[in-house]
Amino acid sequence: MKIREDLEKREQETLSPYATLSMNSKGRQRPEELCDIRPCFQRDRDRILYSKSFRRLKDKTQVFLTPDGDHYRTRMTHTLEVAQNARTIARALRLNEDLAEAIALGHDIGHTPFGHAGERALRQVCPYGFKHNEQSLRTLDLLEKEGQGLNLTWEVRDGVLNHEMETVPHTLEGKIVRLSDKIAYIRHDMEDAIRGGILKEGDLPQKIGRLIGYTNSEWLDTFIHDIVETSYGKNEITMSEPIYKAMMDLREFMFRSVYTNPVAKGEEGKAIDLVKTLYAYYLEHVNLLPGYLQELMENGEPRGRIVCDYISAMTDRFAIARYEEIYIPKSWNVY
Repeated sequence: MKIREDLEKREQETLSPYATLSMNSKGRQRPEELCDIRPCFQRDRDRILYSKSFRRLKDKTQVFLTPDGDHYRTRMTHTLEVAQNARTIARALRLNEDLAEAIALGHDIGHTPFGHAGERALRQVCPYGFKHNEQSLRTLDLLEKEGQGLNLTWEVRDGVLNHEMETVPHTLEGKIVRLSDKIAYIRHDMEDAIRGGILKEGDLPQKIGRLIGYTNSEWLDTFIHDIVETSYGKNEITMSEPIYKAMMDLREFMFRSVYTNPVAKGEEGKAIDLVKTLYAYYLEHVNLLPGYLQELMENGEPRGRIVCDYISAMTDRFAIARYEEIYIPKSWNVY
């Protein structure tokens, strides 16, 4: 069948001259036979979607630790909203939707339990440091499939690694995800903060609201339209200066009002202590780690790095369960 070739030809005929074409990918770390149906970026998207690491995102904190309610975001719902933003922008600009979606689905796959609190904890105790974007790439490259990795394309790996503000992806699709991530978390974290009573809708500063609107849907519409209108027909992904400044002002407002709010973050100290305690425990009991992690150690991976891999892959629920199993006494029954 020539389905893949036909799809690649369609990309060539319909996408922007600035799009990243599947047929022009820089390839994978290990050569492998091409799929007869799916272009390479679609194949990468599927691999990420079907991975265990992706499924674990449903039980990892976005902002609020173990919230009492069904409608608060998790790391997975955040990821899905980033992917939707990225696809909308990529389609409007005639860029590669499959590449944008694959990067979006993988960008937070290495995130820790308990959100950024877990990330800070591992950064403090692991001698090799810890950044979730680097861990996402490590997870996709090495840890998934019990040490085999997913063997993704260079373009997807680049977008995942460089989705943070201090780095810049090499593809326009990666740059779309980088902005889509910020748009998603600013928007939905505000909504969750209002739901949790941390903020009220009227708390948004007037100078920001006058530019981008006062509701979450207005913000999303403003940001996405601005990116599309400012970037259309250009070999760059940008926002207009006033809207970008408003977005960053809103981000600063969220950090001040929510991300460092003692009510919202009151349990984070416990989460940090829990992660540090588990790290110290497994550093002394590496024989309890899964077999493929022990094998990676035998092949030269440092002990501290491997323990960090194990802890960072945990869901909130699994980390709490391991802590209770190790440190909380069980009731004693005689039958």
